[in-house]
Amino acid sequence: MKISIILVGALLSINSFAISKKYFQTNVHYRTVFGSCPAKAVGRLTLGLIKEFEKNKSLLDVKKKIVKEKLEDKYYLSTYKIDYNPLNKLLKFQFDCPKPLMRVQIYKDDGEEFYTAILVDNGKLYDPTYEVLLRSEKKIVGELPHMAIPASLINTDLHMRITSLFNTFEGKFIKRISEVILNEKKELTIILSIGRKPSSAFLGHDYWNEKIAKLDEIVNYMNKKKTIPTVINLTNSKKVIIKF
Repeated sequence: MKISIILVGALLSINSFAISKKYFQTNVHYRTVFGSCPAKAVGRLTLGLIKEFEKNKSLLDVKKKIVKEKLEDKYYLSTYKIDYNPLNKLLKFQFDCPKPLMRVQIYKDDGEEFYTAILVDNGKLYDPTYEVLLRSEKKIVGELPHMAIPASLINTDLHMRITSLFNTFEGKFIKRISEVILNEKKELTIILSIGRKPSSAFLGHDYWNEKIAKLDEIVNYMNKKKTIPTVINLTNSKKVIIKF
C-alpha cells in the first residue's frame, strides 16, 4: 500500500510540474488561418498585429490598432477573429475575405469611364489590386465577368440588387457570362459567351431573378440543340422573344 501511495504522489508531482512549466512559458506562439484572403498581404497584417500584441499582451490594443488604421479595408477583410489563450500562450488569428464577383467599369453620365473596381460578394467595390493579389496565389481561376454601371447608381439599391443577383448564380451559368450592363434607365443586359458565340439577353428593369431562371432554362435547352440565339428579349416578363 505504501508503494502505491508513493507512485501516485510521484505522478501528481510530475503532472503539476508539467502544467506549471507550460503556464509560465514566456514565449507566445502564433497560429493564422487566412481563409479566402491573399496570404502574402494578410501575412504582413498578422506580423504588425503580433508586434502590437507583444507590447502589452493586450487584445484591446490590437483591436484599437485595427480600427484606428482602418486595417479591415486596407487588407480586404470581411471578417476577423483574434483569440489568446494565456495557459497555452497561443495567439490565434482567423481572417476571411470576400469573393470577387465582377470586374466593374463605372462611367459618368456622358459615357466617359470614371474608374475601375472589383465588385465582391458583400457589395463593396475594391481596388483592382485585390484581384491581382488573389490571382498571384491562384485563388481566382478563370475570367471574371465585366460589368458597366453608371456612377449615379453606385451605392444604391440597384447596386446591391446586382450583387444579390450574382450571389445566387450557379457556377455553370456564371462561367457563360461575359458582360453585364446596367444603363442610365436602370435596364439590365447580360451578354453570354457560349462556345465563343455571343448572345445578348435583355432583362429590362424588373423581375431579374425570375428572368435569370428563365434565361438559364432557355440557354440549356438551346445548347442541347446545338444552336444559340443572338438575342433573347426578356424585357416583358410574360413573353420571350428569341432571334437567331
